[in-house]
Amino acid sequence: MVFDKRIIIVSGHFGSGKTNIAVNIALERAKKGKVCIADLDIVNPYFRTADNIAELAKSGVRCIIPEYANSNVDIPSLPAEYHSMFYSDETCIIDVGGDAEGATVLSIDKELYDSVGYDMIYVVNFLRPMTMCADDALAMLRHIEDSSRLKFTHIINNTNLGDETTDEIIRPYIAETQKLSSLSGLPLIANTSFNSGIDLTVIKSVTKKLF
Repeated sequence: MVFDKRIIIVSGHFGSGKTNIAVNIALERAKKGKVCIADLDIVNPYFRTADNIAELAKSGVRCIIPEYANSNVDIPSLPAEYHSMFYSDETCIIDVGGDAEGATVLSIDKELYDSVGYDMIYVVNFLRPMTMCADDALAMLRHIEDSSRLKFTHIINNTNLGDETTDEIIRPYIAETQKLSSLSGLPLIANTSFNSGIDLTVIKSVTKKLF
């Protein structure tokens, strides 16, 4: 199993698809034990873990979401149950806001994350502005690390154009992801693909390695 820590943090640039990754990791881990997922995306309210709460709850995943999620009120706030993650026996998946601004929330509890231990996944989509090549993606990665005061441990390549994604679109960016892995010194643990069965990006080819 790639992840050996109880806390798994998922972050990346806006639009990288990190929420899809976080949701799918939570759903897979729930097949083997107790899982919670925390929505800490307090910067971008437009697509968040809370949008998948029905699917998650059906699979037995405890959801920790901001008080005003899925409402007309856009007030940045941490979920009331947020700190329960550090003291539970669950696997905790954390969906963190994109870019440095969103990742700052992690820095508040750096000591707790260090004490409990964590894996931190950098989700990259090379078809998004500001991460369209390995060098730019690395700059974003370091920016998030500086802001969060935490360190990434793995990379997932989630390059896609949503429903328009094809193998031909993705294939040229495999080498770019490998370059990012080399530049950062972090292992590339997955390339994602779209599964028409559920409206989520899923980790297919390396599921056995991840879970």
